[in-house]
Amino acid sequence: MPADMELQVVASLLRRGHSLDQLSTGLTLLGVLFGLAQLLLASISTICLLLALWMIVLGLLQKYWALRVALDADLFALLARDTTRTPDLDQALQTLGLQSPKRAGRPWSERRRGALKLLRKQAWLLGAQALLTLGVILASPWLPFAG
Repeated sequence: MPADMELQVVASLLRRGHSLDQLSTGLTLLGVLFGLAQLLLASISTICLLLALWMIVLGLLQKYWALRVALDADLFALLARDTTRTPDLDQALQTLGLQSPKRAGRPWSERRRGALKLLRKQAWLLGAQALLTLGVILASPWLPFAG
């Protein structure tokens, strides 16, 4: 596969991180609501409060990785049009303090692996956040009264 097409495919994959981020944002807000509900109830469930707090923490961590993935998606799409500008990219990243000088000149295969690794981290955090959401729902004190 030509390098520019490979970079376009990676950029397209990385753009899927936006959907993951939107879902995580919803789960984070749900965690905030669960946490507030625990604080407003007469009997606070410590386990639910802790799970809600972890939902929020994981959501914030996921947001950080989402920002990194979005930046990489834009950079891969830009460089797919002209891979000869790779040294310019490295220089700009170094000037902004986003890359150390010893990482300059890396092959695109290594950069691709690194960018996709960020996307996987984002997905894992979303999965953990979803499991915590399920845990909060199952541990909620009002669940026995639902039936």
